[in-house]
Amino acid sequence: MSELPEGLRELMSTFPFPGTVAWIGVRPAPRAPMLSLESVQAIAGRGLAGDRTAEKSRPGNARQVTFVQAEHLDSIARLLRRDAIDPALTRRNIVVAGINLLALKGHQFAIGEALFEMTGDCQPCSLMEAQLGMGGYNAMCGHGGITARVLKAGVIAVGARLSPVTGNGWGEGRV
Repeated sequence: MSELPEGLRELMSTFPFPGTVAWIGVRPAPRAPMLSLESVQAIAGRGLAGDRTAEKSRPGNARQVTFVQAEHLDSIARLLRRDAIDPALTRRNIVVAGINLLALKGHQFAIGEALFEMTGDCQPCSLMEAQLGMGGYNAMCGHGGITARVLKAGVIAVGARLSPVTGNGWGEGRV
């Protein structure tokens, strides 16, 4: 982020609070049901143990792990006129509450000992129509979360803290 003006760089590196892992799931095969887990091993350069991405994708793939905000699941549910959405239906690996995932652009972030780097937005695929019903694809647009690469291995557990790694200190001491 060195090309940004100093004031903007500081604003983009200040987060009010850490996030919390609310749900973890892996996809053992294409179109297979998600498996909900309490914890999982993040494998550097590959993804999550037991997920098809880690098992068969090329090392360094930009889409090793997918994240979605818990707050966005609420929005998707409202758009589909449902009380709630089962996180497994979104086919994302990790649901995080309490932090704006899109603000992680240009930052590395840690969950336990594991270190990640945001690589892009996670756009919905046509499978969302089958998973969520009519309009599911459009309900997910803008709410699909992010993709990330695993830079350092570690165990991730439900309830763990997601902390951005910033140049000026985490949240300026407000955590």
